[in-house]
Amino acid sequence: MKITRFEELDCWQEARVLVKKIYSATKDGNFKRDMRLTNQIQAAATSCMANIAEGFERRYDKEFVQYLYIAMASTAEVKSHLYVALDQAYIEKAQFDDIYAQVSKTSKMVSSLIKYLRKSQTGQTR
Repeated sequence: MKITRFEELDCWQEARVLVKKIYSATKDGNFKRDMRLTNQIQAAATSCMANIAEGFERRYDKEFVQYLYIAMASTAEVKSHLYVALDQAYIEKAQFDDIYAQVSKTSKMVSSLIKYLRKSQTGQTR
């Protein structure tokens, strides 16, 4: 089955779940009041999701891989911001663990897609 829309990519779907979890975590309490951290973690999560989509639309695997690397970097940024949120008691450990697991799942899926695309790279369009 050939994937024709970025919405069909499992890693994009998981990144979307990540964005939902981040927005849910940042909408209340002290987290909400820390606008700088809230904006940064939301932007990082959204960037992951958006870069997967944007890279897919480039139609060349080589360019897609570049965007996937950016998406992976954004997952690392989310993880780092999560530690700040935990250390500042903006989120509980259970919520941290849940979101961290989602970030890790998304990152692993993006990494797997990169490996697949690099193996099959021919420089041609999809």
